Amino acid sequence: MKRQALESLRLLAVLLAASVAGCGPATPQQPTTTSGAGEAGAANTGAPRDRPAADLLIFGGTVVTMDAQRQVFENGAVAIIDGAIAAVGPAAEVANRFDADETIRVHPRDIVLPGLVNAHNHAAMTMLRGVADDMALMDWLQSYIFPAESQLVNPEFVRVGTRLAVLEMIRSGTTTFADMYYFEDDVAWVVRDAGLRGLLGETILDSPTPDSATADDALAYTETFLQNWADHPRVTPAVAPHAPYTVGPETLRKAAELARRYDAPLIIHLAETQEEIRTIRSRYDDTPVGYLESVGFLGPDLLAAHSIWVSAADIATLARRGVGTVHNPESNMKLAAGTMPIAQLRQAGVPVGLGTDGPASNNNLDMFGAMLTGALLHKLVDSDPTAMPATEIVALATIEGARAMHMDDEIGSLEVGKRADIIIVDGSRPNLVPRYDPYSHLTYAARGDDVKTTIVDGRILYQDGVFTTLDPEAIVSAARQAAGRVRQVVGGR
Repeated sequence: MKRQALESLRLLAVLLAASVAGCGPATPQQPTTTSGAGEAGAANTGAPRDRPAADLLIFGGTVVTMDAQRQVFENGAVAIIDGAIAAVGPAAEVANRFDADETIRVHPRDIVLPGLVNAHNHAAMTMLRGVADDMALMDWLQSYIFPAESQLVNPEFVRVGTRLAVLEMIRSGTTTFADMYYFEDDVAWVVRDAGLRGLLGETILDSPTPDSATADDALAYTETFLQNWADHPRVTPAVAPHAPYTVGPETLRKAAELARRYDAPLIIHLAETQEEIRTIRSRYDDTPVGYLESVGFLGPDLLAAHSIWVSAADIATLARRGVGTVHNPESNMKLAAGTMPIAQLRQAGVPVGLGTDGPASNNNLDMFGAMLTGALLHKLVDSDPTAMPATEIVALATIEGARAMHMDDEIGSLEVGKRADIIIVDGSRPNLVPRYDPYSHLTYAARGDDVKTTIVDGRILYQDGVFTTLDPEAIVSAARQAAGRVRQVVGGR
């Protein structure tokens, strides 16, 4: 149903754009200067309209579209109607075609681009940020994280942690994220209220979890979750078995069957460490990819995080099955898990997105940091300064992340008919002056706090220090209060 609605919106936008092309006056209408979220434009002056009205017009700045041609408009504009992009192109051309109910004037030095796509996250784990660092993944999980979660995680913990995470993500330019955690129904409510977009996976293990005593209980919870959120425009519910080493063949088959019965995505951690490779080899005489293939789990509905320790045969299998993968350079480096063979995966046609991973293993949700780290890591590992150029790393954080999540028909680039998920980076910051190449600045110079505006579905969520859907003071206060209980459980760290 979501895809049908999207196609209807896209067709409407295309027809609208075609019907008004060339009908405007010879000189462009000057957009109204906004204050905060913007004051009413020409549509509210009482003058009759002779052009269609855009709900929001973003006028000026360097527009980096991330479309197939990688078009960049140095003085560009984006028109938005009903949460979708109705036009994108040179500012004068777009302004000629639309009146605007609301306008954001963008300074020529600023950069307008698609909202960032964080393709792997555990949002509520903001509450475990910094409780256990500087150790190997299995020790980190088994000695600290899993025991702490068994005592701490409940719906309120998840809501508090997720609110803190979405505050950080909106502030730093993430507009869509893929999540894996417990009580995912509570995550969905937070995402809905915040105005963000989320691919939200309920975690399933064969062992007891904070919200399910058994795998069958987890599957039942997940089915209800899928039913509850099936038709939401910004929340996509998913089925998320934790990993090949924590979920056996029967549960994996049940999870895949459940997801496909509801036409829902699948999410899993895959081939993250060498210890996982040894474990799967000893249990099933196979690689993690081969094991998932043998139980019928792989397919174009799957998002596989990490995918580090994959052979050439594994990569060919992932490509043949249309699996999306996620590169998490910062958490992988911190946990010394390894380095994704990103060049080989992409050469084989495997979609690769970019993620921060959870804030307990990164320890932040700043996608600009992930871009910088991802670019530098592969230059070092490959001893090749041309590896992962800036244009490609920006793609991983936008359109390629959307493709890995199988959502690229909806988000990831600024194109007519796609959802209006857009951010504006403040080009006046000292670290962004002077500017010769927007891709270079976005990759090597920008930080999350350089974002001045975040828009999702055409709705302004953050602009010039003001959140429109969140109360930052209340969110931070609640997180600090909840941290007292965390300290008791983890021994005062």
